[in-house]
Amino acid sequence: MKTANETTNTLQVNRRDMLKATVATAGLLILPSGVHAGPNSPGNKLNIALIGSDGRARAHYDGISSENVVAICDVDEEHLDFAAAVFPDAKRYVDWRECLEHPELDAIVCCTTDQTHAFVANWAMKRDLHVYCEKPLAISVEEARLVRETYRTKKDKLATQVGMQRHAYQNFNRVRELIHDGAIGELKEVSAWGNRQIPKPGYLPAAGPPPKNLNYDLWIGPAPFHPYNPEYFSAEAGMNCLQWNMYWDFGCGQIGDMGSHTMDIVWNVIDAGIPTAITGVGEEYNPEVTPVRMTSTFEHAANDWRDAIRVNWYQGGDMPKSPSEFVDLDKIGHGALFRGTRGHLITDFNNRILLPNGDKADMTYYEPRSEEEVIPDLGNFQKQWINACKGDLKTACDFEYSANMIEQLLLGLVAYRHGDKIKYDGETGRVTNSDSANQYLKRTYRDGWTLEG
Repeated sequence: MKTANETTNTLQVNRRDMLKATVATAGLLILPSGVHAGPNSPGNKLNIALIGSDGRARAHYDGISSENVVAICDVDEEHLDFAAAVFPDAKRYVDWRECLEHPELDAIVCCTTDQTHAFVANWAMKRDLHVYCEKPLAISVEEARLVRETYRTKKDKLATQVGMQRHAYQNFNRVRELIHDGAIGELKEVSAWGNRQIPKPGYLPAAGPPPKNLNYDLWIGPAPFHPYNPEYFSAEAGMNCLQWNMYWDFGCGQIGDMGSHTMDIVWNVIDAGIPTAITGVGEEYNPEVTPVRMTSTFEHAANDWRDAIRVNWYQGGDMPKSPSEFVDLDKIGHGALFRGTRGHLITDFNNRILLPNGDKADMTYYEPRSEEEVIPDLGNFQKQWINACKGDLKTACDFEYSANMIEQLLLGLVAYRHGDKIKYDGETGRVTNSDSANQYLKRTYRDGWTLEG
């Protein structure tokens, strides 16, 4: 006899198979007048749980309103009240672990605190749920690797997407085309940077009990316990992560926050795997707060279209040298610089500058691709994931692409904490030139919390 969980899982899998079959055969159906076939027909809507229902979650309200939002979850009852006004039929949950057991779920959107992203994503995939997870996908190397490993076993049935929504900007495709088509010659080095600076001295002191509407223990989640302080929650909705994601126990600082967006410009171009060697240098190490100023360098092996390259990440005021005295990189808050044998390409999220290298770069070697060969527009980022759940499962920032990128970035923090260059085996997930550095690949969780739920 099946257990209740096994029965629920069977119902969920069967329902998703029916959804995909409906999409695949919609064009062959003969329907009564007034009944519409297609991805948004009444029988072909996803049952979605919104986990983390305020703040960044507000950006998803419109995107998921075309589906059945059957559950909302938040550790703050006032946030649930706000979301319930938009999704009045959704069942309310405070604990995301209970929310994942909601019957007949097809998919979840995860907008929780950074320290729980990998937990929610991994638990959801193990329940055969499609997952959209806000960035960063993980805050430790071990988490990134585990989420990727689970995804690989589920990629033939689940659609995943990490919330690097700027990836949908058309500039991402144009930059990729220019580099791959040889506009700057052979690619040799890439740098990305973010200039945000949010210094903090350390964890906040205890400041009384949390309000009754907030389940603070669940907010802490798997992280080591730190006493409540209202300053952790003092910023406006959508920006409150900046009050806590700089702390080691709650996030991974700027390299995982805006780094997830800005390095994505680079990652979309270079077709890289896991780096083989990493350095990280910056301000003096603080055991409570991630660095503001830091530079990380990642060495990547050659692939079938480029030689081995070096990728650099700069943050908090550290910057690469401009290739021209006429270009002030400091005026680009978050950007990337591609160096090739024939010139440079400078870009932010929306615009790009091509700088040929003097007389030798006469551009006769470069032939722009035809209109028919231009990479098609991605379209709405959230809708791409919703359509993938119902169709071919393909998204731009799935848990393979995104886990590889965040693993690279987090290795920059490992090298920074180790204080020296590390060599890394991407197959085994181990630092090979220092046993002591391996301690920084993982986090310690509170009793009762496991990634493998």
